[in-house]
Amino acid sequence: MNTPIEHQIIMQNGQPAFVVIPYQDFLRFSEITKQKVYFPHEVVHSHTIEEKSLTRAWREYKGLSQEEMAKRMGISQPAYAQMEKPSARLRLKTRMKIASALGISPDQLTLN
Repeated sequence: MNTPIEHQIIMQNGQPAFVVIPYQDFLRFSEITKQKVYFPHEVVHSHTIEEKSLTRAWREYKGLSQEEMAKRMGISQPAYAQMEKPSARLRLKTRMKIASALGISPDQLTLN
């Protein structure tokens, strides 16, 4: 039985050259690529020059204390302080909570 494929790869000189996808997928991907992530100069400076974590750079940019962030997230200040360490490896769920407390996108807490 032949199963319909969702996309088609068009080869040119033995190499993939084009991909044909359903129109609805194209629209969805177009919307995703329109979304841009912005970083204020102060956040970039704090992160790159002063070597602060993006979490700390954003918190300071927003003028919040660690205690205020912890309160917004419903955790203790020492627990939040651990999340600000440059070596911290934050899970997506944690980044989402921090971003919500800061009023930013979770994508603004990573440079990947």
